[in-house]
Amino acid sequence: MLIKLENPMLLSKAVDIISELVAEVRIKVDESGMSISAIDSANVAMIGFKLPKSAFSQFETEKETLGINLDDLKKILKRCSLGSSLILEKKENLLKIDIQDRIKRNFTLSLIEIEGEEIDFSSKVENKEFSSIVEINSVDLISSIEDCIVVSDACSFIINEGKFIIEAKELNSARSEFSGDEAKINAENCKSRYSLEYLQKFMKASKLTDKTTLHFANEHPLKMDVKTGQMEINFILAPRVEDED
Repeated sequence: MLIKLENPMLLSKAVDIISELVAEVRIKVDESGMSISAIDSANVAMIGFKLPKSAFSQFETEKETLGINLDDLKKILKRCSLGSSLILEKKENLLKIDIQDRIKRNFTLSLIEIEGEEIDFSSKVENKEFSSIVEINSVDLISSIEDCIVVSDACSFIINEGKFIIEAKELNSARSEFSGDEAKINAENCKSRYSLEYLQKFMKASKLTDKTTLHFANEHPLKMDVKTGQMEINFILAPRVEDED
């Protein structure tokens, strides 16, 4: 396997986001490109990442699965700068990483065995039915989540009469309401509650793009989609089931 990425910041930012949820992953590289599917240790959230073959300037590979410690990879990728190019080459049980800019730098990363079930994000979500889809400005979503964090550790996503509401209620409360003028709403009335600890981590991905798409239903998992250029990051978050009162 030998692949070259002219914009390594794409991978660096993705790895930074994924490492918020999991410590070790299987990176799959095949004829379609690079992908990661992983579930956090609490089995509450799942993340999927795709970088298509077209994003790479050089792509020579058979089907490969690379077991990677994300903290180790993240530290190396942070050595990339604007204008750098990145070459990844598998050699036996090592991943050889070359960063090329004014000078050429070389790193090697030991590949590891990943315990647990090998998962595929797409197959895990294909049977989930979402009654509501909301495409919202990322800056508005981020701001609303930050409002909710001030008063609670969970918030509700609500569809009521064509409006999308993000609301947190404890002793204090926070609420943001969006009509069809502020968001693209294709939804039926529903309500589901989610952990703000996880949503705050997801917002790192929303910061990379202008729009974020939310899929949810009544007391149902949330699917959140972020697309920026060629890169795609998707999340699934289990609902909070306890009563708000």
